[in-house]
Amino acid sequence: MADKPRRGGRPTFDDLVAIMARLRGPGGCPWDREQTPASLRPYLLEETYETLEAIDAGSPESLRLELGDLLLQVVFHAQMASEAGTFTIDDVIAGLVEKLIRRHPHVFGNQQVSGSGDVLTNWEAIKERERAEGLHGPEERGGRSAASELDGLPRTLPALALAQRLQAKAAAAGFTWPDLRAAAAKVREELAELEAAAADGSGAHAAEELGDLLFTIANLPRYLGLDGEQALRDACAKFRARFTRLEERARADGRPLRERSADELLALWRAAR
Repeated sequence: MADKPRRGGRPTFDDLVAIMARLRGPGGCPWDREQTPASLRPYLLEETYETLEAIDAGSPESLRLELGDLLLQVVFHAQMASEAGTFTIDDVIAGLVEKLIRRHPHVFGNQQVSGSGDVLTNWEAIKERERAEGLHGPEERGGRSAASELDGLPRTLPALALAQRLQAKAAAAGFTWPDLRAAAAKVREELAELEAAAADGSGAHAAEELGDLLFTIANLPRYLGLDGEQALRDACAKFRARFTRLEERARADGRPLRERSADELLALWRAAR
């Protein structure tokens, strides 16, 4: 295997794998050699979010670069596994190819589908068969041996995404509110319970009720056919832009925000629309 990309040709995936092996090997990079799966964990998360940011920005060049950084994390982890004798990057690719073929019988087999809804239904059914056949490891069952409708969701998902996926899976099993109106009523109920807990002065109780409220709110996007994660990101972007305009107005007046009354701040906020 070459130590660096071959001369005169465009680097290939094999070149990337070879470079990673060289970085981790004798005489390689001290930092790369010191890393472990646990130490790389924050980098994997960071690169994932940077890739999402590139998608949101709509920049093909940024996306190309960030996908490269994300791919590096995959190759890095596979190299460490290869050194430990557990699996190789070829095993990763083989498993993925087999899974894609297995879960797309309407493409690689004779199954007929009428649209993406059928595809998703079949996908979940195939995953269930895979669990029964032991093709899913304990990690995909949350570390438990008994199967659950909520299996297959990483506990490390961001809280909003995890809440949405948990409730979507529960709904697929028939456990759901009948409509948006009922779901919204549950939100109001949870808000009242939070206010009562806060009035009692119990921090632990308030924290529990706050979690219940947020979890219930995370259920609303499903009834609207929306992505709650994206809706919240859009709201954050809108708040950032409006607050920046508010700051600009405050600087133009020559008075810091901290020196203004609540009524003055509200007037600035309204003017910043």
